[in-house]
Amino acid sequence: MTADKATIARQFIELIPHAKALGMEISEIGDGVAEIRMPYNKEFVGDPETGVIHGGAVSAQMDTCCGAAVMSHPKSPAGTATISLRIDYMRAATPGQAVVTRAECYHITRSVAFVRATACDDDHDNPVATATGTFTVESK
Repeated sequence: MTADKATIARQFIELIPHAKALGMEISEIGDGVAEIRMPYNKEFVGDPETGVIHGGAVSAQMDTCCGAAVMSHPKSPAGTATISLRIDYMRAATPGQAVVTRAECYHITRSVAFVRATACDDDHDNPVATATGTFTVESK
């Protein structure tokens, strides 16, 4: 992947308003792989009694990370949009811990990209959620 393509993908993700609002930080991007860290924030708690982050925040992070993986794929000529995204929640994220999502675009055709992702907190052996999705591949 060229540095220009990585820069464009990174800048695009960093300009998305919801990604900014959720504090998403790209920690890795390139060749069909992306990793995004979302720090714990009490403003996004879904259950005040437990302090657990809302599943919608994790969902948004996973969708954004999958899109970044598609954009960074060497065969992806331009932008992308989500066609479908299935998220399986395994457990609640641990209150106070960041959630890190890693996505891989493992197959791409002329019009569809296939992606899988995993979201974890500090317990990397016990995922918070996994996802599989399909994304559009837009021509230039």
